[in-house]
Formats: sequence, C-alpha cells, structure tokens
Amino acid sequence: MASWLVKTEPGAYSYADLQRDGTTHWDGVTNAQAQINLRSMAPGDTVVVYHSQTDKAAVGLAQVVGSPYPDPTDPAGKRVWVDVRAERPLERPVTLTALKAEPAFASSMLVRQSRLSVVPLDDAQLAVIERLGG
Repeated sequence: MASWLVKTEPGAYSYADLQRDGTTHWDGVTNAQAQINLRSMAPGDTVVVYHSQTDKAAVGLAQVVGSPYPDPTDPAGKRVWVDVRAERPLERPVTLTALKAEPAFASSMLVRQSRLSVVPLDDAQLAVIERLGG
C-alpha cells in the first residue's frame, strides 16, 4: 500500500468536515502533477490530511476507499477524483516546520514543491508523521 499527503484549506473543507461526512470525494485538484498522484492512488492507501494556508500542519489520517474515477465536473475529461474515508485525527497537529526539521523530509515534494496538493509519502515519512502526531 502507498501513502499520500493531501492538502486542503480548512476554511473550505477541514478534517473535521471529513470526520462528519465519513467519506467524501477528493476534488478540486487541477495541477497536472497532483492529478498524476491522484491517478496513482488505490483502495487501501493511507492518506494524511494536511491543513494548508492557516495551520500548515498534518491533522488526520484517512484511507482511499475506491479507485480514481473521472471528475464529473471536468468537461475536458482529464481530471479524476478519489474517494477517501476518515480514519482518525492525529493527537497533535504535525506542523510543516516540524516536518522540515526531519531528515526523512529533506527531499520530499512537500518541501520542494510547496504548492503541490497531493504528495506521495514513503514509509519513513509516514512513520515520522505518526510518531510526531501521536
């Protein structure tokens, strides 16, 4: 199974919203590289939900529950959505500053491509988030 970090603006859709909804489609992703990453997701993959803009912190865990499918709002038919289910909030938010201090994130797209909204995580990076998040 793979692991991913997805960014969301908490004012638009927060981890608390995902917990309330249980499952949702991850939409609004238009960046080409982020779309490639969405297309690579598979059922069972772990998703770290990250609040961008204000918090700049990983706040919860989710799971991919279905294969990527065409974005019904994209008339060009180029984009996809993926459905995710809330698993559990992290006990402590894991800030971007804390992640940047970790050697496992030195070459991460999270650090190198800060505007990318869907980022792959390797096992070591996921372990850091889980350790720091409690």
